[in-house]
Amino acid sequence: MNAADIMTRDVIAVGPEATVAEIAGILLANRISGVPVLDGDRLVGIVSEGDLVRRVEAGTAPRYSGWLALFMSSSSVADEYVHTHGRHARDVMTPEVVSVHDDAPVAEIAELLEWRRIKRVPVLDAAGAVVGIITRANLLKALASRAVPASLPADDLRIRDALLAELRQQGWAGRPEPENILVEDGVVHLWGRYDEPAVRRALVVAAEGTPGVRGVVDHMDRSLKPDPLDRPNWPEPARP
Repeated sequence: MNAADIMTRDVIAVGPEATVAEIAGILLANRISGVPVLDGDRLVGIVSEGDLVRRVEAGTAPRYSGWLALFMSSSSVADEYVHTHGRHARDVMTPEVVSVHDDAPVAEIAELLEWRRIKRVPVLDAAGAVVGIITRANLLKALASRAVPASLPADDLRIRDALLAELRQQGWAGRPEPENILVEDGVVHLWGRYDEPAVRRALVVAAEGTPGVRGVVDHMDRSLKPDPLDRPNWPEPARP
């Protein structure tokens, strides 16, 4: 399994001139903790929520005085000033970005995240363009999916395919991910994060209306699947 198999392909990115306020809004609106900074197709940096914590607007900018100031060079203090007072992505971003190519093995990516103590890594194609991003959540999701049998019983596979086909015809469903639909013995388990209660209810209704479904379990208030082998902790399905 490689980076291309688990990465998030719809990358949310900003340009170097994006303002700090715009970036903060993007992080909050999309429930993400960082965004790549792109100059055209070229990756030039990354801004994480950690880069926005110490800001003069919030009154959290560091103040160096006394003996601590004696050990800091003018250059270091100036750099810190730019980071805490700058108004654009180019001022606050981390320019030395750790990235991987789309054919990088998942095991190497996990090791890289742990070793560098980072939460996300952009994925580049052979031309150096950003084609995806991998977070720790992507790795956990891949781990959970590996515990699911590679081949489903014929009836369960038919149910999942039919439900996916129905959802792909509905604009409100967006682009449903197959790994967020697990069918076991006719019971559909739905995963994913949806802010709109109406969309979440519509997904349940679509699953309940799929021929052959005996029950539906809504896990959509959780971001990741638990170990599928830990089934005693799963809630009982609602009967259609």
